[in-house]
Amino acid sequence: MNNIKSLSKYKATKAVENENSGFWGIRGYIAFTKKELLEQIRTYKLLIFFAAFLMFGLMSPLLARLMPNILSSMDMGGIKLELPSPTVMDAYAQFFKNLTQMGILVLLLVFGGSLSGEFVKGTLLQILAKGLSRTAVLLAKYTAAVLLWTGGFLLSVIINYIYTVYLFDKGYLPNLSLSLFCLWLFGMFLISLIFLSSTIAPGAFGGLILTVIALAAMLMGTVFNSVAKFNPVTLASVNTELLNGTIDAKAVYVTIIITVILTICSLLLSIFLFKKKRM
Repeated sequence: MNNIKSLSKYKATKAVENENSGFWGIRGYIAFTKKELLEQIRTYKLLIFFAAFLMFGLMSPLLARLMPNILSSMDMGGIKLELPSPTVMDAYAQFFKNLTQMGILVLLLVFGGSLSGEFVKGTLLQILAKGLSRTAVLLAKYTAAVLLWTGGFLLSVIINYIYTVYLFDKGYLPNLSLSLFCLWLFGMFLISLIFLSSTIAPGAFGGLILTVIALAAMLMGTVFNSVAKFNPVTLASVNTELLNGTIDAKAVYVTIIITVILTICSLLLSIFLFKKKRM
């Protein structure tokens, strides 16, 4: 009898150890994150994402440099345009314009079906059957997406900086680091919103469509000054104003805190809904 109890206790102990250190725990999360990163390479998502952000970094200062010449050479019906020489500020204004428009579009297209597509294909069933928790799956997917977004964003920033220094005289821009951080944080929030939408809306593109609707609603909300500081989209719309000193850096501190809270809440709600979702 004692041997049976000892054997049962041993099995229970091993089960707890497997849950904490095996596929249920941190090792499972790390393993699935690596799998997601490899999947990004195999499906060319990483190549597409990095190529797009490399292009944004290259063309932003170049467009700022050439735009006055392009406009001056256009036939304006006899009207001669006298445009000021482009500056570092123009280069970064173009950079933020490209990233908040085309960059966000690339982010939506690359990650829009990251979770929804798995639901439709049923590819997660086999992985979940092996013992990996749904929490680990979702967090691993989010981590891989964040790493890709961060890598592409940093690549774009570095290339833009090098090319800007090459084409323009050096100039001081206040709040540059804060402006870049705000845009990066907005990308983090947007990815969490995509995952939340994917756990709510059905279909391969349901999450993407719901995210676009939510994003459009937040964009319309920016016209109301009273709620702008509570709107995460503000972080992607005040970058140039921060650089030229139109608004004070303290004005976005509340927005940053709200965005961090909303990102965490979106992830927690995503995990909760994912656990309840039928596969």
